[in-house]
Amino acid sequence: MATSKFVLLAAAACLIAGAAPAPALAQAKPAADAPPAQLGALAPENLNKKRPKAPWNLTGTWIHEAAKTDAHPANSFRFGPPYPKLMPEAQKEFDAGTQATKEGRAYKDYIGQCYPAGMPVIMTRVWPIAMVQLPTVIYMVSGFENAFRAIYIDGRPHMDPDLVVRSFNGESIGKWEGDTLVVDTNAFTTEHHTIDVGIPISDQFHMVERMKLINGGKTLEIAYTMTDPKMWEGEWKSTKYFKRVDDTDIVEVECTPDLDEHLPATSSKLNIR
Repeated sequence: MATSKFVLLAAAACLIAGAAPAPALAQAKPAADAPPAQLGALAPENLNKKRPKAPWNLTGTWIHEAAKTDAHPANSFRFGPPYPKLMPEAQKEFDAGTQATKEGRAYKDYIGQCYPAGMPVIMTRVWPIAMVQLPTVIYMVSGFENAFRAIYIDGRPHMDPDLVVRSFNGESIGKWEGDTLVVDTNAFTTEHHTIDVGIPISDQFHMVERMKLINGGKTLEIAYTMTDPKMWEGEWKSTKYFKRVDDTDIVEVECTPDLDEHLPATSSKLNIR
């Protein structure tokens, strides 16, 4: 007890004398070799960095164009056939979806229930997509549900898998290889996220797009390579084409389930959940 009183008296004496009390734990300082924080895509310092000029610019409004050889243009949003060899879980869902379609029924049509279409399906809806390209990023806003996508082209790497926030459109990082923009996308939300008719994706779904402007800049070609070892074997490849549409703009769109109740994809008995 005497020792405690002595310590208190000594501390009080220091304060009266104007001496600073013992410092609290020092705030941690970043290590000298720590990497600099990633600048935001719209930070002036990032936008104004010296970097090679992009070989082309996507700024404009684009819409998916069904291939002239497609026997079923209404189904051109699909990324097959051909399809890779599906794993049992994916094959079961695909077969059930195919059968439901033949019967005129919707199979787990999450889009009709106002869930985001997600990549890659959002790219092939029948609504146009506004694209704005800056030196650091390409922003895409779809006329379908105003779905938003960003492709970062400022040299940043993918985020740490333990820190990234998964989303329906994933995290897209692009780099130039000659006149081709190669876009690597991962970190997808998997729940209520399918491709074509019911094919699910897993947490291992990964996509690479190779984008080129052809036809004098009037056509955008995107070659997709998708992998998901939990859902199919090897690579699933598909190539899509988009054309410029200069006589339209993207407007605000809201998905309202209460107004969609008459659709097969919502509360209708035609929907298979």
